Amino acid sequence: MKLLLNFLFLIFLSSMLSGCAVQNLESYSTEKPNFDLKNYFQGNTTGWGIVQDRSGQVIKRFVVKIVGKFEGKKGILDEQFNWSDGKKDQRIWKLEKTDSNKWIGFADDVIGSASGEIVGNTLRWKYTLKLDLDDGSVNVNFDDWMYLVDDKVLMNNAKFFKFGILLGEVTLTFLKSDES
Repeated sequence: MKLLLNFLFLIFLSSMLSGCAVQNLESYSTEKPNFDLKNYFQGNTTGWGIVQDRSGQVIKRFVVKIVGKFEGKKGILDEQFNWSDGKKDQRIWKLEKTDSNKWIGFADDVIGSASGEIVGNTLRWKYTLKLDLDDGSVNVNFDDWMYLVDDKVLMNNAKFFKFGILLGEVTLTFLKSDES
């Protein structure tokens, strides 16, 4: 019995410690090229992605076509999703730059606003998304990280949670079109 309690305590302790290992946005401050959200998403961009459940199993694939239009500190991203199951979705983001490296975003399926911060080549978005399911909907929290690789390629990893429990993640690669 004591061995079992010690084993359970070690599992609990390791899960608590791994939960404390959080990415630090400031650690990307010297990474190049610097990410300019407005410049990258102005015009046409295509993304290819997968959705994985918490075990890592790929449960969906998708392609997203994005048209970005910016004026001053405001912009719109029109995202057209084509899912591997044939479903099509659209999300329109309304973005606003609020500081030299901070953005807020609004979309119909985002609860409240999304907050984004850019440091070096990296953008971190945090938001709550309403996901429609066959039998209703659920609000999940996204921790969304984007890494600019070069002037054309942007890598994206977003983990989504409910009550602090990891439900899955989305991985995307974006390619900016030459025709902006």
